[in-house]
Amino acid sequence: MLHQASQLSHDRHGRHEPDEIHEQRELRSRSGFVAFVPFGNVVNVLVVSCVVVVNVAAPGCSRSLEAPRTPTFTRDIAPIVYTNCATCHRPGQAGPFPLLSYADVKGRARQIAEVTASRYMPPWPPEPAHGEFAGERRLTDAQIATIAKWVETGAAEGDARDLPPAPEFAAGWQLGTPDVVVTMPEAVSVPAEGADVFRTVIVPLPVSAVKYVRAVEFRPGNARSVHHAMVRLLRNGGSAALSAASGERSQSRRPASRVADPGSRVIETEGMLGAEEDIASPDGHVIGWAPGYSPNVAPEGMAWRLEPGTAMAIELHIQTTGKPEGVQSSVGLFFTNDEPTRTPFGLQLGSYAIDIPPGTRDYTIEDRYELPVDLELHAIYPHAHYLGKDLRAFATLPDGTERSLIWIKDWDFNWQDRYVYKEPIDLPKGTKIDVTITYDNSSDNPHNPCSPPRRVRFGLQSTDEMGAIMFQAMTSSDADEQALDAFNAAIAKAVVKQITESDTLKRLGEEQRQLRAGVAPPAGCAAAPPALIAKPGGRPRPRD
Repeated sequence: MLHQASQLSHDRHGRHEPDEIHEQRELRSRSGFVAFVPFGNVVNVLVVSCVVVVNVAAPGCSRSLEAPRTPTFTRDIAPIVYTNCATCHRPGQAGPFPLLSYADVKGRARQIAEVTASRYMPPWPPEPAHGEFAGERRLTDAQIATIAKWVETGAAEGDARDLPPAPEFAAGWQLGTPDVVVTMPEAVSVPAEGADVFRTVIVPLPVSAVKYVRAVEFRPGNARSVHHAMVRLLRNGGSAALSAASGERSQSRRPASRVADPGSRVIETEGMLGAEEDIASPDGHVIGWAPGYSPNVAPEGMAWRLEPGTAMAIELHIQTTGKPEGVQSSVGLFFTNDEPTRTPFGLQLGSYAIDIPPGTRDYTIEDRYELPVDLELHAIYPHAHYLGKDLRAFATLPDGTERSLIWIKDWDFNWQDRYVYKEPIDLPKGTKIDVTITYDNSSDNPHNPCSPPRRVRFGLQSTDEMGAIMFQAMTSSDADEQALDAFNAAIAKAVVKQITESDTLKRLGEEQRQLRAGVAPPAGCAAAPPALIAKPGGRPRPRD
């Protein structure tokens, strides 16, 4: 209802005002709000109960209320897509289709609205408020609502002048030209169907003096086939594996499939290298790759030492895609002249005794570690396979305060990552770190690769299970580091004893022999290729 000002009254400050306006002040709490719309020298009052649209402003006056505008691609959607989607959804990357133009995005508009509303895309599994991580890919509620509104209103393109510049990606290495590039001399052949392919390629590194590595960049060579990769070092140059390849007696007793290039001492072995090899991650750095990963860049002062005579083990987990594939990966190393001032270490909590009965919905493993010294956490890396459902790590400080380190309530094997904290987390001596991982081995689990469900135990195949949360941590002094080493050595000895006394090593050895013989997964079990787009609430869709 519109009232023209007629009579004047006094407000609480003694100023004259129209009676109708005075009355409307009394109605504000009941009517919602009052909008004053000036027309020349006459003030009119618009009382609105629920919704008001005022889009008129007199000269010299600003508009405080505007009609909601219809989202367009160029103004509203392109900035979201360019920032959060294009990294993977472009030619040569893991995304099954590009999202670089209006035509690309409009053609999949409803699908994009679905997967962003369910938060399946962009992939960022950690729950908010359970760890503050660098490079977070989570969309805001406002961004998700904007995408939904754009689709509902017809997915308009908009004014070309509003379009931001298209993202630019380095044609080669993201970090520039590496100091050393290690490339697999031949591609690994992957069949169209069958069991996952686990392959380790060992390549001696061409360094003749001590180097300090500030960054590592992994290029999968075939992002659609490589599920994930790990890069580790063999301090003895891979002598055990090399002797196995040449038929010599080896402590590992692990035959290699072939010598890919004896002249350059490159060998290729089936499966993953075990603990009996002299193999480890470099100085507490977990170096790997999965779709969406950024290059592994060491924090300031934490470059790692590379000795002459060291070999690199490129460990590949490759999945079939429905057609024959080839995988030829490369690793780039970037050096610095600055010696490291701090050296991190790895801390892993989890279990090797996983044994999940078929049909079990809430099988849980737990582990706890009480800090013998002060620690500083820098990064965290959770890991499980298809049956993983809920992964959580939290710290209980000596005063009883609880701090969440990570919580993934809807684990997805296809989207693993290494999460680096925005700021290191300081944990005092006596802090208890708890890890809890829950699995769902029922037929209601859309990710369960076995139908009907079967017994699942710890193992290397994707149809087996694993469960661990690894931390990259630092001590504050050399004395603390020595005390921690002694403490961890006792724990490691107990773990090795437990594994040795169980049938785990024997069983895994037999599985490796079957893998080399080409034995297929158990009947009714087939690990699906990684799907980058999933139907909310359902089994992931295969790649397009």
